[in-house]
Amino acid sequence: MIRALKAGRSQQAKAEASAEVRATVEAILADVGERGDAAVRHHSASLDGWSPDSFVLSRSEIEACVASVPEPMLDDIRFAQEQIRGFAIAQRAALTDVEVETLPGVFLGHRNIPVGSVGCYVPGGRYPMVASAHMSVVTAKAAGVERIVACAPPVGGTPHPAIVAAMHLGGADEILVLGGVQAVAAMALGTETLEPVDMLVGPGNAYVAEAKRQLFGRVGIDLLAGPTETLIIADETCDPELAAVDLLGQAEHGPTSPAVLLTTSQELAESVPAAIAAELKWLPTADVARTAWEECGEIILCETVDELVSEADRIASEHVQVMTADPQVFLERMRNYGALFLGPRTNVAYGDKVIGTNHTLPTMRAARYTGGLWVGKFLKTCTYQRVESDEASVAIGEVCSRLCELEGFAGHKEQADLRVRRYRGAS
Repeated sequence: MIRALKAGRSQQAKAEASAEVRATVEAILADVGERGDAAVRHHSASLDGWSPDSFVLSRSEIEACVASVPEPMLDDIRFAQEQIRGFAIAQRAALTDVEVETLPGVFLGHRNIPVGSVGCYVPGGRYPMVASAHMSVVTAKAAGVERIVACAPPVGGTPHPAIVAAMHLGGADEILVLGGVQAVAAMALGTETLEPVDMLVGPGNAYVAEAKRQLFGRVGIDLLAGPTETLIIADETCDPELAAVDLLGQAEHGPTSPAVLLTTSQELAESVPAAIAAELKWLPTADVARTAWEECGEIILCETVDELVSEADRIASEHVQVMTADPQVFLERMRNYGALFLGPRTNVAYGDKVIGTNHTLPTMRAARYTGGLWVGKFLKTCTYQRVESDEASVAIGEVCSRLCELEGFAGHKEQADLRVRRYRGAS
């Protein structure tokens, strides 16, 4: 039997917050669409206190930012980007073009074509998310995207040097210091001074996520990212301190970040709250993490591994960390997750920052139907066909003609019939 020992906030509370966000975002998008640069500048000044001569950094400004970052920090950025780039290149190599001869003279195929231009949003509000620049810019570059626009808000009234350095080293073609809905709108819709992009990627707050949702269709998006989520699956072998640290390590993202412990161990379930309380006494981000745990944290007790798997798939969490005697079971059996972290030696922070997998992942149960950002998201798999013989065109055309007649498509039927008349007996 599955029992909830601690529950998070209600669906009604979540819905009320979403309604206010939708209205705000809709108004800003409409304003940017109508007034372009003037609207972008207005909202940037109003919301971020930021209105420079140009939101686009010049080459000299980029070089100054990079030069101001200590060399050891640049080395760490380069190391992380090497891991992310290497894995993305390996993923790209697995996506091969295809051509097959399905019937004599009939060739079908597909090509994996990079998206032409991408806007990469890098959050910088509560925390300057340097790693998000790696995840979007480096991966887009590995996919072969020709034009990459990278955008992040000012931090403390100036461009954040490490974010700019990460964007530059990752391969961004244009770097903007601009935040929030106005940034996403400018990249997607274009302005007098910024060419629009074909696709938006990257995480952000609720307003950025809603802006991407409303812009989807006019541009492509990677996914709709809500508050960071983490799920720990554990049994009696799990150390309560590890569980507590790993829950709070993601809860510190924001006060609405769900952190869930799913366990078969009554002892662990009863020990973790005290371990969390102990961690919160010293954690510098305790104000945020405490709110997230109190309002969105959950402890769920299961009796069997089967229940752990079924409940984990129901939750479909963004991050799933497995600390059990046999983590491999969950890799083999689970179907709904953004990313799996198997065993106590790894953790979500490794994936977030440096290990090489992408940290832009599905939230709000979207893992039921999509994975996260990866090199394949920047590729369009486009099909083609080629008929090389008269006989093949006639054979396909005769069947096509009958199917078109069945559906009442006279024009379609004539397309087929013309080929049948023209190529029958022509060779």
